[in-house]
Amino acid sequence: MDDELFDQIVAVFNSLVSWVAAGAMVFGGLVPYIPQYRDIRRTQNAEGFSTYVCLVLLVANILRILFRFGRYFETLLLWQSIIMIATMLIMLNLCTNVRMATELNTKRRSFIATDSKDEEIRIPKRLFLDFDWNHFWSWSHFVDYLQCVLAFTLVAAYITYLFLDSAVFVESLGFLAVFTEAMLGTPQLHCNYQNKSTEGMSIKMVLMWTSGDTFKTGYFLLTQAPVQFWTCGLLQVFVDFAILFQVYYYSRYPQKPVSHTVSHTTSAKAL
Repeated sequence: MDDELFDQIVAVFNSLVSWVAAGAMVFGGLVPYIPQYRDIRRTQNAEGFSTYVCLVLLVANILRILFRFGRYFETLLLWQSIIMIATMLIMLNLCTNVRMATELNTKRRSFIATDSKDEEIRIPKRLFLDFDWNHFWSWSHFVDYLQCVLAFTLVAAYITYLFLDSAVFVESLGFLAVFTEAMLGTPQLHCNYQNKSTEGMSIKMVLMWTSGDTFKTGYFLLTQAPVQFWTCGLLQVFVDFAILFQVYYYSRYPQKPVSHTVSHTTSAKAL
């Protein structure tokens, strides 16, 4: 009787742990963006957040979903991709609105300073359908980002449909999806190197990235996910530690004077 009770307790505990792990995998990717979103709304400043982070994550997760048509993987990972796509679109919407409001306020201040109050304030519109590479991913309206994402999805889905029977194509697609996501931290790494500083980047966020990527990679290994997943997961963890090293190095050996202006601390990354 005692053994049966013990087995039931163990079974319930294992089930609980599985549910917690599943929830962490599905929703863990959006957690770092909650304080990011609130910070941008509070400060009305999105300069510290690169929208190219959204681009990378959108491409990576769209390709991962297409990869599932050629090679099955856990449904939890599918839901993770869907939720991450929705999260990135929400972040893009906020950043676009804030950026346009900031540009409008800057124009107004400029006009007031030059006594041109009566002139109409105009902000040049940058549209996706202009196909201007100089303005790629820095458009004026959120709908342009949606058009770009939809166009990419349709083209990628059509190509996948044509080559779905090719094992080489399917495996390459899976590798490209996770490799793109693994490279997510490199823009921040390069930005820190160019600035010779990590000022304006939240260390708490970097620690969250590192812990999340480590957990994710361990999950891939334990669940025997496709080799592309855990290989690129290890690469992602390496990039995270490289950014943490930058935090240590540039704080210990500052390369430029610390700005005395009010800084808006924002950052971004996907698990």
